[in-house]
Amino acid sequence: MQFDSLTFLVFFAIVLVAFWTLQGWGARKNLLLAASYIFYAAWNPLYVGLILLSTLVDWLVAGRMLLTRSVSQRRLLLLISLVVNLGLLAWFKYTNFLLDVSGDLLATFGLTYQPPAYDIVLPVGISFYTFQTLSYTIDIYRGKLERHWSLRDFALFVSFFPQLVAGPIVRAAHFLPQTERPAIFSRDALGMGLALVACGLFMKVVLADAFVAPVADAVFAESGRVGFFGAWIGTLSFGAQIFFDFAGYSTIAIGTAACLGFVILDNFQKPYGAQGFSDFWSRWHISLSTWFRDYLYIPLGGNRGTTWATYRNLMLTMLIAGFWHGASWMFLIWGFVHGAMLMLERAAGLHAVVMPPIARAIYAFFVLVMVHVAWVFFRSSDMTAALEMLDAMTGAAGDIPRTGHEPFAVLVIVGMLVYQITFRDARLQDTLLAMKPLFRGVLLGILLLLVFLYSGGDERSFIYFQF
Repeated sequence: MQFDSLTFLVFFAIVLVAFWTLQGWGARKNLLLAASYIFYAAWNPLYVGLILLSTLVDWLVAGRMLLTRSVSQRRLLLLISLVVNLGLLAWFKYTNFLLDVSGDLLATFGLTYQPPAYDIVLPVGISFYTFQTLSYTIDIYRGKLERHWSLRDFALFVSFFPQLVAGPIVRAAHFLPQTERPAIFSRDALGMGLALVACGLFMKVVLADAFVAPVADAVFAESGRVGFFGAWIGTLSFGAQIFFDFAGYSTIAIGTAACLGFVILDNFQKPYGAQGFSDFWSRWHISLSTWFRDYLYIPLGGNRGTTWATYRNLMLTMLIAGFWHGASWMFLIWGFVHGAMLMLERAAGLHAVVMPPIARAIYAFFVLVMVHVAWVFFRSSDMTAALEMLDAMTGAAGDIPRTGHEPFAVLVIVGMLVYQITFRDARLQDTLLAMKPLFRGVLLGILLLLVFLYSGGDERSFIYFQF
């Protein structure tokens, strides 16, 4: 049940009408909880049990943790939460990869080992809701949360359908207080929510799927035969595709939540307008980058130790962030590239220096280039394809695979970069509010018309569903 499917739109319309029709706040929360489980069951009913297990374990662990002051007992309870949640994530996501690596490692010592191939289907959204529920027990362990919510409210926090399968990863301290006060119907909030849904659908269906994805797919499928211009158009197209795909999903999630009276924080803030690598990570997948900052980088020591300890913490965090995306060496290399760039930026002192305008523009361009160099590893199927693409990006002019979408892709790329660089600190919600109501209505109508016209093509899953 994808956000850009007719099935979801009908489902959401039914939930929305029923939600605001019901009178009691408890009844409304029951409806949302049931709808969330139905939404997830549409992917695979069996895996609803995994969410229920994670929910129950962390709710019980958190409740017990609040009742004891024993440091050893609290550590044991936290360990139970970590083992259960990360154990499930590791089994479903990394088992086959780790077995293959074990086989390759043994082969280097002359030992023959044929690892079993398990037919494991990755539960959609497990990487997201695992981090979400873990943050609750960790915050209680640290004393940042000092109270326990009802099982129903906690279950709704874990399974809230607008952001269940691909984020944004919400924090208990932000979401759970919203479950205590009844949502109040607001035409303005509903209108803004629907406007965000329309914008998100336009990003996904038109910009990502129809205009740039065909070019990116064609170029990366022929990585060994493209030239300089083709390689860069393909790489920039993928950069645009993954942004509009994921930012589109996040925008729809924020919009649907707003329609139901809930606030979810922004997940993207003009990342290609970043003026540094640390700035990029404060703008790209914000809910994940802040999760790794708060629950991994800072506990490792952050920047409080020696210079080399800070470099180690940066690299470990980015390697694990890369591995979070999938069981592949390519994701690890992608994380390594970003870790190396963050280390170099800190070594040069560029993360804190105030640059002259020209120097700042030059560095921002370098950041943009290196972010897209890293995307090559993220998108390529293997190292050979990635190196072929990188070689083409630094080589001579050559052929550009013809799909018929190239002019649209170039327009989207240029428009995206100009907009994000020029309005790097503007929020989409504020931009929409600043428009005249008539103009905003006409614009949203045009966007929805384009979504309708382009929705009949090849359907693509949201990229981050695979993570």
